[in-house]
Amino acid sequence: MRALNELLSVTRDGERGFRACAMRVRDWRLRAHLFERAHVCARAELELQASIEKLGGEPARRGTRMGAVHRGWVGLRAALVRDDDAAILAECERGEGHALSIYRNALDDPLPDDIRELVQRQFVGVMENYEEIRRLQRLVVCACASPPIEGEALS
Repeated sequence: MRALNELLSVTRDGERGFRACAMRVRDWRLRAHLFERAHVCARAELELQASIEKLGGEPARRGTRMGAVHRGWVGLRAALVRDDDAAILAECERGEGHALSIYRNALDDPLPDDIRELVQRQFVGVMENYEEIRRLQRLVVCACASPPIEGEALS
């Protein structure tokens, strides 16, 4: 149960973190993408809450302190670098890297088969998020290093 509540907290942090980052990026395509990631995390959060309740537990009500610090750092860093999209994406990458480690730890725990399947599916989603954020970050860095090409898209 502890592992599931830890996943719930880190997923809640992810939802809030993606939303905070989306509010700070300048590129509307990145904003839309980050808001979509926030919605995916919110759906994962609901699945975890339902699983915890199904097992007779009480779902955690808050995110983690680390998540709150991370969101504060995103805001501070964005303010210091004038909402630099690459820097904001670097913070998203850092947050998703942390989520990956929490999911890996949970998968090391003994879990009922149906819960393991859920956690494994969500873990794959977090890995995909992490790789997508890294890809977007490379595109943003490249776009900053060269003049934009007419009609070029980030995704």
